[in-house]
Amino acid sequence: MSFIEVSNITKTFKVVEKKSGLKESFKSFFKRDYKIIEAIKDISFKVEKGEVVGYIGPNGAGKSTTIKILSGILTPTSGKCKIGKMIPWENRKEYVKKIGVVFGQRSQLWWDIPAEDTFDLLKDIYDIEENKYQKIKEELVEKLNLKDIINVPVRQLSLGQRMRCEIAASLLHEPEILFLDEPTIGLDAISKQLVRDFIKRINKEKKTTIILTTHDMSDIDALAKRIILIGKGKVLYDGSLKKLKENFANKKYITVKTKDNIKLKQKGIIKKEKNKEGYNFVIDAKILNISEFLNIISKKWNIEDIEIDNESLDNMIVNLYGELKIWNAI
Repeated sequence: MSFIEVSNITKTFKVVEKKSGLKESFKSFFKRDYKIIEAIKDISFKVEKGEVVGYIGPNGAGKSTTIKILSGILTPTSGKCKIGKMIPWENRKEYVKKIGVVFGQRSQLWWDIPAEDTFDLLKDIYDIEENKYQKIKEELVEKLNLKDIINVPVRQLSLGQRMRCEIAASLLHEPEILFLDEPTIGLDAISKQLVRDFIKRINKEKKTTIILTTHDMSDIDALAKRIILIGKGKVLYDGSLKKLKENFANKKYITVKTKDNIKLKQKGIIKKEKNKEGYNFVIDAKILNISEFLNIISKKWNIEDIEIDNESLDNMIVNLYGELKIWNAI
C-alpha cells in the first residue's frame, strides 16, 4: 500500500451565475441562477513515503483544490483519499498534526509580532514537549539562517526572510508530509537556493514526503524527480521528469560565432538566423545530432566560438500542453 492513495477524486462547486448590469443585479436578489463547476474530475494517483512530487498545471487546472482535499480543508464530492491510515477530512484533528503547509501567497505568521512568538504559539497548538521544541527550533534556526531575524516583527522582514520563517513554522511539529504551494514565489536567487537546499535536506534526512505545486519550473527541476500534470481537472501526465526530458528535449539551441557567411541547408535544422557575431541555430537532435552538426560547419567555415543550450523545462511543459491539447486551460 502506498503512503498517499488518491482514487477517483471529484470536486464540484455550485456558484451563482449573474449577468452584468444593475437590472440583472436587482433580479438576482429575488431569483438566483446557479451553475455547477467541476474543479477536478476523477483524479487518481499514488505517492510513496519520502517521495518528492511536482504537482503542476495551468491556472484553474485544479491544483489548489487537490491540495485542499489532501490537507483536509475540503471534502471531495466523490472518490477516496487515504494518507497513511487516515482520511484527511474525517480524521482531521489527528491528521493535521502530521502535515505541514506552506503557501507562498498566504502567511501563518502573525504580522505584528516576531516569528519566534508565532513559533511559541504553534508549540502549544501542536502540544510539543518543551525540550523537543527547543531542539527542533534551534535546528531550524541554524539551517534556515534565522538567528538575526527571528526576533524581528514579521512585517519588517523581506519576502525571502519571511518565507524562511514560514517554512520553519510548518516544520516545528516534524510533519510526515509537507505541502508546498509556490514556496519561492518572488524570492531572489540566493533565497531560492537556500530554500531549495533546505527542502532537499529535510527530504533526505527526515524522509519527509513533499508535494510541490508551482509555476516555477526551476523549482521542479531542482527538487522533484516525478511530476503529475493536471489540466481541465484531470491527470494528463504522471511520470518521471527524466522521461519527460527525453521525450521533449530534442531541440538544441546553438550560437555560432563566425565572420563567415554560412549557407547551410540540412535536414534537422529547424531554424537559422543571423546575429551580430554569427548565427543562431535551432536543431532537432533526434534528426541531426550535435556532433554531426559541428562536424559539418567546422569543415566548411571558420568557427571562432560555439555555445550550446538545451530546451528549457518551461518550453518542454508548454510543448506537453500543446500535445495534450489543453491550451484553452492556460
